[in-house]
Amino acid sequence: MLTLDIKPRDEKTSLEQLRINGQVPAVFYGPKEKSGAVTIDARALSLIWKQAGETTLVALAGNGEVKNALIREMQYHPLTGAVIHVDFYVPEKGKKIEIEVPLAFVGVAPAEKAGLVVMKTMHEIEIAVAPENIPHTLDVDISTLAKDGDRIVASDIKLPRGATLVTGDDEIIASVSEAKEEVVKAAPVAVEAAKPAAEEKKAPEKK
Repeated sequence: MLTLDIKPRDEKTSLEQLRINGQVPAVFYGPKEKSGAVTIDARALSLIWKQAGETTLVALAGNGEVKNALIREMQYHPLTGAVIHVDFYVPEKGKKIEIEVPLAFVGVAPAEKAGLVVMKTMHEIEIAVAPENIPHTLDVDISTLAKDGDRIVASDIKLPRGATLVTGDDEIIASVSEAKEEVVKAAPVAVEAAKPAAEEKKAPEKK
């Protein structure tokens, strides 16, 4: 399991000063967990975030008992993009949680080789699962999509052991349709009607 060192937050130190010192203020909480304010090394947090995302448990160590938590929310500076605060959620042991898991599309759809269009309409689904069994992503094999009308629905996706689907069974994940050609209409060209010869004014003759 990924491990992240945390330190109790000194309330006497301003949040701005913590960030200047390379620390990110954070909180952890959960249904059976008393909330606590801590700090984390900004570089270490960045590395863990790239590996864990929001769907992998992280062991928070260094502040008494090790707590297994999920990164619930990251707040960023609007100008610099630097992380300025993070929330950790400590799930209750032995209890399933409902969580949205990203989908990873794998394989090659024969339909695409045949000139058809494969539409990927969902990029994550919600499942109920024990925290220790949360997958980082769920694979969607699109190699089964061969002809017009083929589709993959949420119930087709293989879930981890003990997990149940929260998203509707018939929610479409990917589908095949025929490519439609766009008809581009030419812009109308304004043609000025020719004036009848009788209406044309003649230049006055010189005397």
